[in-house]
Amino acid sequence: MTGHIAVGDRLLLDASFPAARPRLAILASDGMLLGASEVAYGEGITGLVRVAGPAAGLTRLAGVRLGHAAQTDDCAHIALQWEAISSDGKLFVALDADLMLVPAGDRTTALGLAGGYRPQPGPAGAELDQAIVRHCATATIRSFLDRVACALVHPAGTARTRSS
Repeated sequence: MTGHIAVGDRLLLDASFPAARPRLAILASDGMLLGASEVAYGEGITGLVRVAGPAAGLTRLAGVRLGHAAQTDDCAHIALQWEAISSDGKLFVALDADLMLVPAGDRTTALGLAGGYRPQPGPAGAELDQAIVRHCATATIRSFLDRVACALVHPAGTARTRSS
């Protein structure tokens, strides 16, 4: 299996878009999105190992790249890329996606992620069942979005205090 698996999910937040939009940029700059990525990737690999066996877990998250937060009156998004190291030590892009916020009503905002997830390259990845990989990738994305949603809706205690 050499191709990307399309992944995406969306959550509705109990927060207005004007309130959530600037919080997303803060989460990107204070490291929260990096931490959420690390936890979600770890949970995803753990789940994959449980279902597919130890060979499925021979990757680790090596880095997270965030694009600049782009905002308009009706959208905010950040490009997100997870880089992993495969069992042979080679770097590959495990996720290439956009994290987005859009208004979904006066007091509701939709948080979504859409992109492509690439399983481990090489023989270990080729032997994995695509349905299993898709299920684990979807669970990983949901875990990431749950953490981001919580930080957007309940910012107290999630963002570091900035000093002047």
